[in-house]
Amino acid sequence: MAELTIGKLAQAGGVGVETIRYYQRRGLIAEPDRGYMGGVRRYSDRDVRRLRFIRSAQAAGFTLDQIAELLALDATDDRARARELARERIAALDLKIAELTHARDSLRKLARECGAGTVGPCPIITAFEIG
Repeated sequence: MAELTIGKLAQAGGVGVETIRYYQRRGLIAEPDRGYMGGVRRYSDRDVRRLRFIRSAQAAGFTLDQIAELLALDATDDRARARELARERIAALDLKIAELTHARDSLRKLARECGAGTVGPCPIITAFEIG
């Protein structure tokens, strides 16, 4: 088992030390006791795995509150709630994908219109003008 300083833990998780401290304040990562005679706090491989879980869940779009719930669910093995959280996240992603698809299609249309003419105002610029 590795014994890492907070700096090494942060490096292993691809975050800054202040991010680790923030996660500790939020209760996502435990703050280990100081070593003998008030020494340096040491983190384990388990802490690295937990940090990587947090980062991966964030990349999937989960909030820190949802991540805290997922971490708590791990101890209870409540798969139904974990699935529910995942389904909620999927629905939010589907909505965002629909919004982005609409924005892309609209911009694609404006680009075609802009390329079709050379006289008058550019359709791209006029589409974003303030009324």
